Amino acid sequence: MTTAPAPARRDAEATKAAILKAARHLLARHAHADITLKAVAERAGVSPPLVVKYFGNKDALFARVMSFDTDADDLLDAPLAGLGRHMVQHVLASQRDRGADPLLRIAFAPLHGDHGDVLRANFRAQVTDRLAARLTGPDAGLRAELAVAALIGVGVMYGIARGPHLRESDPDEVADRYGPLVQAQLTP
Repeated sequence: MTTAPAPARRDAEATKAAILKAARHLLARHAHADITLKAVAERAGVSPPLVVKYFGNKDALFARVMSFDTDADDLLDAPLAGLGRHMVQHVLASQRDRGADPLLRIAFAPLHGDHGDVLRANFRAQVTDRLAARLTGPDAGLRAELAVAALIGVGVMYGIARGPHLRESDPDEVADRYGPLVQAQLTP
């Protein structure tokens, strides 16, 4: 009995995922204006016309890349009482295992222009506002922003500054030490 080849859709989905991963990688390291579809295609191991086939153009590709929805789903997927520790573990695991931080690309948002505005608006709506909606008590928006700022800080130290002590430490130990700092904003 001969098995049928995998459907083309599965290959298409894997290719789209590779393109998005490549674009996110580049966006986390370069200004949007400096990234070409050719660079995205090379990093993804595909041809530039394939990028255009799946995403249309650079703006459409980066509109998809600038969404934080999927990242926020994973980042916020824990009960509120243990969310700070979970968020720290998630940021460190993302950096260690995938070389990507679920939040760090906000640090590379252009200060001016439509792309920066879109990235910041998405970040607020999909990450900080969504986190704030889970919090009780006064100043939920401020507390959510402070918690996320702490996560971006540990992400910068791990992924950009490449702090050797942080990178050599056990992620669970780091989460045990840094998680309460984040948690203090979530459940004061």
